[in-house]
Amino acid sequence: MATLALQPEVVRVRERNTEILVPVGSYTELTDADVMLRVKAGDDAAFDYLVEKFRRPIVSFMYRMAHNQAVAEELAQEVFLRVYRSRHTYAAEAKFTTWLYRIATNLGVNHARDSKAERADQTVSIDEQDEETGLAIDVADPHITAEQAMLRRERLAAIRRHVENLPERQRMAVLMHKYQNMDYRQIAEVLKLSESATKSLLFRAYETLRERLKEFI
Repeated sequence: MATLALQPEVVRVRERNTEILVPVGSYTELTDADVMLRVKAGDDAAFDYLVEKFRRPIVSFMYRMAHNQAVAEELAQEVFLRVYRSRHTYAAEAKFTTWLYRIATNLGVNHARDSKAERADQTVSIDEQDEETGLAIDVADPHITAEQAMLRRERLAAIRRHVENLPERQRMAVLMHKYQNMDYRQIAEVLKLSESATKSLLFRAYETLRERLKEFI
């Protein structure tokens, strides 16, 4: 088992009597998959780097499914625990983010199926930003009227509600494509579909959303 000894600018990794000096700044020069391979080799500082890099995107992703900030934080923590527990079986056969979001997606789907708590999908968080303006809905915008602000609230609530009501795979695909900026290939790998099937899945999802949200378009 690897042990770590920390120095000001270096992480010393000992693995089977072999000592490797790893400059902390070097993580930014590696691919995420290579950093994860260092985690696999016993470099806990590399794991800390990945958590710091991906924590906010994963919390955001889980929030889109749970619609509860506290639950999203807990689910994100569980995602990274599963990443760490699975470190010895990790193989860099695909992008690290594909592997990461597959873990997150499976956990989120299981939570949605198993949770019996009252869901908050009929409300909009005052901290959530509008996707187009980047403004939180409670922030006064001098360029819009009170009526426009109310319509913005209604629009955000409607988008959330209708995304939530999509079939499971369509919902996951939209969350990854729209909110995590993942491309077709990455989404296909996470959902274990072909790229063409993923494009078709997203097309159907967006057509459904356009139809149901046409009053806001």
